[in-house]
Amino acid sequence: MKEKIYEPGECYDYQLTLDKLLRTPLTYAPDREIVYRDRYRYTYRDLIERIHRLAAGLSAIGINKGDKVCIFDYDSPRYLETYFAVPMMGAVMHMMNWRSSPEQIMYMINHARDKAVIIHEDFLPLLDEIWDQLETVETIVVISDGGSKYHTALPIDIDYEEMLADASLPHRFPHIDEDDTATMFYTTGTTGLPKGVHFTHKQLMLHVMSETVMTGSYHSIGRFHSNDVYMPITPMFHVHAWGFPYVATMLGTKQVYPGKYEPEMLLKLIEKEGVTFSHCVPTVLRMILSHPRAEDVHLQGWKVVVGGSSFPVALAKQALDKGIEAYDGYGMSETCPLLCIGNLKPHMMEWDNDRKAEIVTKTGLPLPLVDLRIIDSAGNFLPHDGRRTGELVVRAPWATRSYYDEPEMTKELWRDGWLHTKDIALIDNEGYVTVTDRLKDVIKTGGEWVSSLDLENCATQHEAVAEAAAVGIPDEKWGERPVIMATLKEAYRGKIESDEIRNFLRSFVDQGVIPRYGMPDRVILVDAIPKTSIGKYNKIEIRRIMEESCI
Repeated sequence: MKEKIYEPGECYDYQLTLDKLLRTPLTYAPDREIVYRDRYRYTYRDLIERIHRLAAGLSAIGINKGDKVCIFDYDSPRYLETYFAVPMMGAVMHMMNWRSSPEQIMYMINHARDKAVIIHEDFLPLLDEIWDQLETVETIVVISDGGSKYHTALPIDIDYEEMLADASLPHRFPHIDEDDTATMFYTTGTTGLPKGVHFTHKQLMLHVMSETVMTGSYHSIGRFHSNDVYMPITPMFHVHAWGFPYVATMLGTKQVYPGKYEPEMLLKLIEKEGVTFSHCVPTVLRMILSHPRAEDVHLQGWKVVVGGSSFPVALAKQALDKGIEAYDGYGMSETCPLLCIGNLKPHMMEWDNDRKAEIVTKTGLPLPLVDLRIIDSAGNFLPHDGRRTGELVVRAPWATRSYYDEPEMTKELWRDGWLHTKDIALIDNEGYVTVTDRLKDVIKTGGEWVSSLDLENCATQHEAVAEAAAVGIPDEKWGERPVIMATLKEAYRGKIESDEIRNFLRSFVDQGVIPRYGMPDRVILVDAIPKTSIGKYNKIEIRRIMEESCI
């Protein structure tokens, strides 16, 4: 495609498209490494060549502007290549949550109308199970880590590495507009069909810039700089891995991709590659800290954004005491995702870890360009006094404009010009947001609200408790009553009874942290708490189990 010829005095119409992010690392750090497990490594020069080869290969198999390309892979440099190559072609990268059920995966591929699938060999059985029900997929590209041929009855068209090797260079990318759709994925809850969200190049670019400022420019803990070593521990299918692969690439940082999450491998990579910045859900951070090898690995100075679910104060204190700069991040699939980061303010930097833990586990301070409010049930704005709670509503330039091909659901998402999060929150006079519950999870007892997140946070402060999930179960007199499901740390299993946890919670009632009507009726101890495909507590299943245990 030939460049447009500009007339004298005609201004160039600069578009905020993802290809612009690749110019900086070539200037600042062309030879810095991108690493995959203990398997291979290459430089930013290689990354950009591979992006061109991937785009050329996809063009050769018939992928054109507007087509959807579905990706199934672990966290890897190949995934990073698709983050750029597919949108730069004008196509749309569809990130597949491979932890979803086969029925959900079939629905998402058909609803998105995916034309091609790039899939790791480990996930071929998933695709095989639904292959005869897929309506639009024309091409399968397989990624192999094993070096040997995979065994499947699927009509495999080409191997990923062979496609790149056979690609013709140089590849000329088409002109794309900043308002062209770049990415899409689906939210998968515990009920109903998945909902598709989608984002333009411009939305992603603005999110990258704001995230870079929020995590790098303010005087706080956990700053993300170009000389860091970045390793995601949040699946790259989950809301762009929270946007950080794009930030890391723009900064030209060394990047380390762990593939399948295995505690031994994660710790090995942290130690061997000198990882300094990551992000993960609380469950993964707890898994790493509780692993026997964690005592032998130098974790001091490791910076970790924790999100996806409530960040327990006890876990934050444990991390801070180990010298890990851990702090909360908050957002939604619908918001690209980040809206808030749990930054400390300058006057808090010298506080002790107990006080810091109380701040870094708050939902946090809004990113630049984010407008957050809380409203009552009538839609009236509530004061930011740290006491009044209401639904959190948001405006941000990267918030999804609609659910894909779902106009009625979009009307529920966007009302009165605000995106409705369905999170209950308060905002204090310092500007910190604290989400106190999901609208659907708040416990209503005797006409009063009880925060399930507060109950969970208090329960996990017991030295024996690893995880805790609070729900409300039906009660004839009070409407609902709070109950807690909890797991114990390995060293305490078989040594602690549930009554001891419940008695521990009474101290929080005496302190006024838990209202008297919010004291849980029961605590049950289990080996594992049910979770969704992205690691959040599956409260529908937890309620079912707790209700059955009361019969």
